[in-house]
Amino acid sequence: MRSSKALPKWAGMNDLANTPGKTPERPPRQRKPDWIRVRAPVSEGYQETRRMMRELNLNTVCEEAACPNIGECWSKKHATVMILGDVCTRACAFCNVKTGMPRAVDPMEPERTAIAAAKMGLEHIVITSVDRDDLPDGGASQFVKVIEALRRTTPDTTIEILTPDFRGKMRPAVEAICAAGPDVYNHNLETVPRLYPTIRPGARYYASLRLLEEVKSHDPMIFTKSGIMLGLGEQRLEVHQVMDDMRSADVDFMTMGQYLQPTPKHAAVEEFVTPKAFGAYGSIARAKGFLQVASTPLTRSSYHAGEDFAEMKAARAAKFAKQAKRQADTLKI
Repeated sequence: MRSSKALPKWAGMNDLANTPGKTPERPPRQRKPDWIRVRAPVSEGYQETRRMMRELNLNTVCEEAACPNIGECWSKKHATVMILGDVCTRACAFCNVKTGMPRAVDPMEPERTAIAAAKMGLEHIVITSVDRDDLPDGGASQFVKVIEALRRTTPDTTIEILTPDFRGKMRPAVEAICAAGPDVYNHNLETVPRLYPTIRPGARYYASLRLLEEVKSHDPMIFTKSGIMLGLGEQRLEVHQVMDDMRSADVDFMTMGQYLQPTPKHAAVEEFVTPKAFGAYGSIARAKGFLQVASTPLTRSSYHAGEDFAEMKAARAAKFAKQAKRQADTLKI
């Protein structure tokens, strides 16, 4: 007997198994403020990047997640490769990636990713993936193979990975990936803990925090990074608490960006946070001790990732130099 309990509005929103039928009436899209609007991608650089991704049969989160910065990034031949297919085993209320039963893992994907990085001449590459709860290791071994392929093919390219939470298999997954030696390990908290049941129902806030702590326990020199979306109904003090939680986990880099509703079936935008408010959040985060902070309406995890990595690396070097000087001065006393 089926339960009469109503399903949340996001349930099945990306489900490939949904039965076609009469399309229900949908609420009108919310009008974006001027500061969140971007130009449609038309440049030749954008077209070249798109052709290359199709030729190499690679997925990008830029397309699958409908990133507003795709025109700018692809015109510079910067793209975030999404491995392990384009079908996710979860259905988060904010995400535009398809949900369903994924295909088998592509054994040639690591080599094609490395070829793409070489052809684009990337100094820094970001690799992410869908959730693969169907795999024994959550897809961790594919991340390892991609990192190894990149090190062989483009050894000077710095590597940033953005992984899922590897639910139920986090520790061995993180251990294997850290052993492969990425330069940056990103895992997004996405939102404040109070909103997890409706916005990120398949995950647990404190499990994601533990993952970030686990990275540092395996290799303190790997930069860690995490981000949240604003505009989902979070309160200011809740955002401050997330900052404190990240710093407790020794996260180096925090990103904050405006949530944008992919389709009317996804979670609604509760607020368009102003650029001034983003700037204020950024100032508070910097005061809490992050090496790097990106906080603007259009900030996304991999937006300007290469430039941000260089700045974060310089900030750590300056911090270490300051600590060394302080220790030297103490010994003189």
